[in-house]
Amino acid sequence: MVSDGTLVLRTKSDNDGAFALTARRSMIRRRPLTLKIRHAGYLPYDIPDPAGDQLYVVQMIPAPAPQTPNQAEIRIGNLSVRYTLKTAASVDVGSGAKVFQVVNKGNVPCNRRKPCSPDGRWKASINAAQLDAGPENEFRNGRVSCIAGPCPFTRIEHDAFSRGGRVISVTVRDWSDTTTFLLQAEAVRHVVTDATRKTYPVIFARTLNFSLPAAAEGTCIEAEVDGTPIVFPIMPNVSPGWARCETQNETENSMLYRCELKPGYEFR
Repeated sequence: MVSDGTLVLRTKSDNDGAFALTARRSMIRRRPLTLKIRHAGYLPYDIPDPAGDQLYVVQMIPAPAPQTPNQAEIRIGNLSVRYTLKTAASVDVGSGAKVFQVVNKGNVPCNRRKPCSPDGRWKASINAAQLDAGPENEFRNGRVSCIAGPCPFTRIEHDAFSRGGRVISVTVRDWSDTTTFLLQAEAVRHVVTDATRKTYPVIFARTLNFSLPAAAEGTCIEAEVDGTPIVFPIMPNVSPGWARCETQNETENSMLYRCELKPGYEFR
């Protein structure tokens, strides 16, 4: 607030400490002004006759906590923050394999009756094979191998296995004797799991600070209160009994938490 002894102007800062005051020109000229800074739990701080073009950095001093004789402050120590994030994962559910043949007889002229060899000279045959991973599953690392017969006289006509997916397939051309092929792949299932994460807050004077991803859930502070481990849930409008906590959106992907100790407590 700003006061000239008779008139007082009040305002409240945001979480970053920014504020603005508008005073009449006549008030500024009439007598010196005093900028009075007040914050719960801290000693008052006054700036006499603040200059309009000067930067002030104010370090407020925590106010002594009221204590009864021989009563020590309750110690808060070994602080950490625990939260969970939804994480996508792939779980192996097995593998698929299929043996198939491309039946043909070699050294038979094509005579323009398709299918033929790539050069059009020899009679050829075409066959296909398919694998289905089942609902909610998909294949990965699909591969096709020629395991018997004159393999050099074959060609993969259509590759529908390399990219994976629930259903994969392959089509093969053979222009010599019968060949045998193996279609294989590993099957996986995509699942969403809750992954537990832990971070450690930064303590400055009587204030605890930490930031979390905006998608964090189940946030809680783990602390020892006078040596006893306790878990304190933290969420909007819910704070531990020993502090007052506020949240602030930093960006679309992060949230800032500030927790200020209440009187009668101290960080160890």
